[in-house]
Amino acid sequence: MSDDSLVGMTLDECREKMAAATAHANHDFATVRTGRASPTLVENLRAEYYGAPTPLQQLASFSVPEARLLVIAPFDKSAIKDIEKAILNSDLGLQPNSDGSVIRLSFPELTQDRRREMVKLVHAKAEDARVAVRNARRAARKDLESLEKDGDITSDELDRAEKDLEKITQQAVADIDRLLQSKEQELLEV
Repeated sequence: MSDDSLVGMTLDECREKMAAATAHANHDFATVRTGRASPTLVENLRAEYYGAPTPLQQLASFSVPEARLLVIAPFDKSAIKDIEKAILNSDLGLQPNSDGSVIRLSFPELTQDRRREMVKLVHAKAEDARVAVRNARRAARKDLESLEKDGDITSDELDRAEKDLEKITQQAVADIDRLLQSKEQELLEV
């Protein structure tokens, strides 16, 4: 295996880990309530369905007929009580309203204090993602340094690889910051 391919594999692996951290942050941001109805807020909640915790996305379909209304239509009408219980036990602070065939979730306007709390939460999630990116960078740097130590690459190749690694890291952090800024705007929008 050539030296360039070892460096390339290390950088590609790092790029994949950073992309996964960014995707995870994006998913985490989607689960933060903004005052608008969104299926991502509830689809991963787990309801006890025949004794097994089951994600709501496997139990029902979701629709958003209005900006502040989410309609959950269970595939099995007997699961309505279980779904309502899962929503009530979640930290969403929403009151499910059922008519026997569908569940309606009305999203009230967020107060300014609650918006600020949500922004803090999103900032914490973004910092977690940045930490994951930095950990991926640290692991890749360690791998590159061990390649140099083993004599697989020269110190010049190590310097070039570390510069590439830094560019990859900066891009991943910029992506996370862009997602954060977008979510923050969405939260503060009245």
